[in-house]
Amino acid sequence: MRSEHVITIEGSPAVREGTFQTGKILALSVAHFVHDVYSSFLAPLLPLLIEKLSMSLTQAGFLSTVMQIPALLNPYIGVLADRISVRYFVILAPAVTAVPMSLIGMAPGYGVLLILLFITGISVSVFHVPAPVMVADLSAARKGRGMSYFMTGGELARTIGPLVAVAAVSLFGLEDFYPVMIFGLLSSVWLYLKIRRVPVKQERSNRKLSIMETWRSLRHVLLPLTAILVSRGFMHASMTAFLPTFIKMETGNLWLAGIALTLFEAAGVAGVLTAGSISDWVGRRKTLLTSLLGAPLFLFLFSLSGGWLRVAALLVVGFTLLSTTPVMLALVQENAGHSPAAANGLFMMISFMARSAVVVLVGFIADRIGLNATYLISAAMGLIGIPFVLMLPRF
Repeated sequence: MRSEHVITIEGSPAVREGTFQTGKILALSVAHFVHDVYSSFLAPLLPLLIEKLSMSLTQAGFLSTVMQIPALLNPYIGVLADRISVRYFVILAPAVTAVPMSLIGMAPGYGVLLILLFITGISVSVFHVPAPVMVADLSAARKGRGMSYFMTGGELARTIGPLVAVAAVSLFGLEDFYPVMIFGLLSSVWLYLKIRRVPVKQERSNRKLSIMETWRSLRHVLLPLTAILVSRGFMHASMTAFLPTFIKMETGNLWLAGIALTLFEAAGVAGVLTAGSISDWVGRRKTLLTSLLGAPLFLFLFSLSGGWLRVAALLVVGFTLLSTTPVMLALVQENAGHSPAAANGLFMMISFMARSAVVVLVGFIADRIGLNATYLISAAMGLIGIPFVLMLPRF
């Protein structure tokens, strides 16, 4: 017979392992959406911030790095989440992220902008480490499906977020769009009412591993994933950080730049929504391999083509490139053992560090050879991750 363990939820009956908790997972997905709408403001507003503060592309790339620096704390946040309930971190995160991201247009200088983005980075970390563990617990055996639902909220936010940012700036101006923070504040109040009884920790075992013990038990998964994240990071940085800047440089149209990022992220929503469920069926490795073959090939096509063919290539890159995250999250949780939040913290730290280091390098390269040539190099780097997929555990 199939064994069962119990997830304890304060004030409510215990939930058995076999139950996929759709309502609670969707609530967390909505929270992910609200939170990430604000954290997606940087890329579409980057051309205006570059102009206002006279930044180089290297300095512009460093802005994303500063947002990622708090990710160094992710394993420690994970250890905390394995021991106590930190669900109020998740509840408060939309409000805490909304305030500094709504103020970036008011920043009088580069230093103040860095401080605002660093505060945002802290909020991003304390949300993204425990929330996927909550989703994994509530998904039972269908972790891929649960991660797809959860990550769809984030990808949908990054689809709509650029348009929200551009619309707010068009309506109020770069320095006066701060009233949009009210939606983040209200969302934290709503989120408190919806998920205040959802646990962040799972009652499986009294044994909790340290960070180093978690790393040693999971390095057969984390080491190949690190290589994949670095190689994928070149494509991710080129598209998510610099796509609006690239389109605005080519067309001079900020709205078109925002629309391009929206199309890219919209394709990613479709990829994220389907990839996790597909990986439950065909396996994690096969799903990752398909995505990591498709993304570089169509990024080459995006760089070398124009017109509607470029638009089609952009959509395929978004679908394949962004679909990998729920698959990797499910893979980590399946191998996490007694410390799922610490394992997720390690993965998120590696993911954020890889992206933040690479985005500065991509900006440095783009300053010297241009963004179009940088896309070609990023596509070539993406192919390097393919052999490491074969090193992952079979599922």
